[in-house]
Amino acid sequence: MRIAILAPIAWRTPPRKYGPWEQIASTLTEGLVKRGFDVTLFATADSLTEARLRYSTPRGYAEDPDLDPKVEESLHISQVMESADEFDLIHNHFDFLPLSFSRLISTPMVTTIHGFSSPKIIPVYKKYDDTCAYVSISHADRSPELTYIATVYNGIDISQFNMVKYPSDYLLYFGRIHPEKGAHRAIEVAKRSGRRLILAGLVQDQRYFETAVSPYIDGIQIQYVGNVGPEERNRLLGNAAALLHLISFEEPFGLSVAESLLCGTPVIAFNRGAMPELITHGETGFLTSRVNDVIPLLDKLPSISRAHCAQYARDRFSQDRMVDDYIRVYEQVLAR
Repeated sequence: MRIAILAPIAWRTPPRKYGPWEQIASTLTEGLVKRGFDVTLFATADSLTEARLRYSTPRGYAEDPDLDPKVEESLHISQVMESADEFDLIHNHFDFLPLSFSRLISTPMVTTIHGFSSPKIIPVYKKYDDTCAYVSISHADRSPELTYIATVYNGIDISQFNMVKYPSDYLLYFGRIHPEKGAHRAIEVAKRSGRRLILAGLVQDQRYFETAVSPYIDGIQIQYVGNVGPEERNRLLGNAAALLHLISFEEPFGLSVAESLLCGTPVIAFNRGAMPELITHGETGFLTSRVNDVIPLLDKLPSISRAHCAQYARDRFSQDRMVDDYIRVYEQVLAR
């Protein structure tokens, strides 16, 4: 089976730090190569892969302000579509834009929908519902207007994470610094409970950071360590007493939640989006809906088995599990 993986190009594949879609495209690509598949990764020129690499842009446009995102995306997408007949299947991780080529090529296309940036993009998915095979990354993120061939949870290279049996005492916020991700709520929990909090992640909303986060960073109780890479991510997640994931939107998946569990670190999350699919209440963390309810849950953290958290995540969110599930999707698509 000759497979083309179309990765996003905001960041390198795999990303140096932030870049969840690029990370999943990378993890899947490398997992397929290990299984002996003939894989070509379409990504940035500086991407790292054991597959064949094709590129049209030197680096991610989010990393180089001299690059025009629309121009680079057009060149990138057209490259894979113009070579579509070289492949048995194209796996699109690049959102809705490649769908507009699907009726112009004979090669079947699988599209993983990594979330809807806006309801306004759904008409594009609806238009090509009969020509593309859609995969959701959680049951919670499915649109009732679309047809799906499967739900495949995001997979993680478990070798990059270590289970920590005896953690430190700090709480951790790990994710984009954006109002919907809830950094300000994590700060409120830390202040009210007297617990230490470390915040890590890409600042996506500068004004929010300056008004709701930065004023509370004192370098002692509340620390911000920036946007971190894989090694620091593993250390921060593994040594945390808990990950606080107090979101205010219907999150499609939550990669940091699965990564935290792999390290044995339980997660306290607001019960929205895919969180009930990632967290078993009382076993791998806690689901709640108010900051007031988070405070007493901190005292229950010792009741959570960190070994169980890690095993639970390995069973559900490993690279091998994701590759197995996507191979089944590919076989279904090619069979029809």
